[in-house]
Amino acid sequence: MTDARPGVTFLQRVCRAFDDAGVDYALVGGQAVALHGVVRGTLDVDVALRWERPVVVAAEAALRKMGLVSRLPISAAEVFAQRDRYVNERNLIAWNFFNPRAPLEQVDVIISCDLAGKPVTRIAVAGGSVAVLSASALIDMKRASGRPQDLEDVRALERLR
Repeated sequence: MTDARPGVTFLQRVCRAFDDAGVDYALVGGQAVALHGVVRGTLDVDVALRWERPVVVAAEAALRKMGLVSRLPISAAEVFAQRDRYVNERNLIAWNFFNPRAPLEQVDVIISCDLAGKPVTRIAVAGGSVAVLSASALIDMKRASGRPQDLEDVRALERLR
């Protein structure tokens, strides 16, 4: 299991696991919005990956090493190979992992987003830094989703600019 010492947050553990595994990731959900300066409450960690098979496989392995399990009975190889079908036919946008011993510890891998070519920045957190989608790219992504919470995040992020 990855660094479960007191004082190390779940977010830090997830990002450290990805960094240690060489996973090309960026935070993209409520945690990313908060790290860009908007007061925003959220529990789960949403990440986008560079959509390449080795990256997706390494991300799954890193999450499993942390004790997280996929909520769906699918593997990284299946998600990679069937991504378009999952998104377009099953409306599966996020591949969820959770900790059976601490169910509030959840990671959503956003499969509808490919990190390739998107600007990523590192933001300092206690004990290191984490990869976060740039504010402008995050705004674009959230605006495109059209979900009410995402549109509220867009308004809040734009007020900070």
